[in-house]
Amino acid sequence: MRKIIRKVGQVLTGAGAVATLWAGRVMAASSPAQEGAEAAQGEGMPTDLVGADGVFTQITNTILYVVGIISVIMLIWGGLRYVISGGDNKKVTDAKNTIMYAIIGLIIAILAFAIVNFVINAIGGGTTE
Repeated sequence: MRKIIRKVGQVLTGAGAVATLWAGRVMAASSPAQEGAEAAQGEGMPTDLVGADGVFTQITNTILYVVGIISVIMLIWGGLRYVISGGDNKKVTDAKNTIMYAIIGLIIAILAFAIVNFVINAIGGGTTE
């Protein structure tokens, strides 16, 4: 009996959540607040949060470009440290570690860029507004 009550409660909670989201979307589509938000939007500003030209896409791409640039700079810095190490084992090891971590950072930045863009395009691709 408890399992049945629990399942019914879950179904009712899910139905309530769907009804709330649907009602909110209907009200937002025709509300004066939406008209005000559209009037306050500047020229050239993205209209969507997700998608190819969305705000999230621009923010994440910018952050990932910065991480990639930092990784390349650290790769160059590690190379310079390796060249000027003068054969000192500690300096050579530190330089090799810097190069290795810079390459790992660059690979992670490239993969994160690809994954984030895939997810954002998948989320934004489903909307037809």
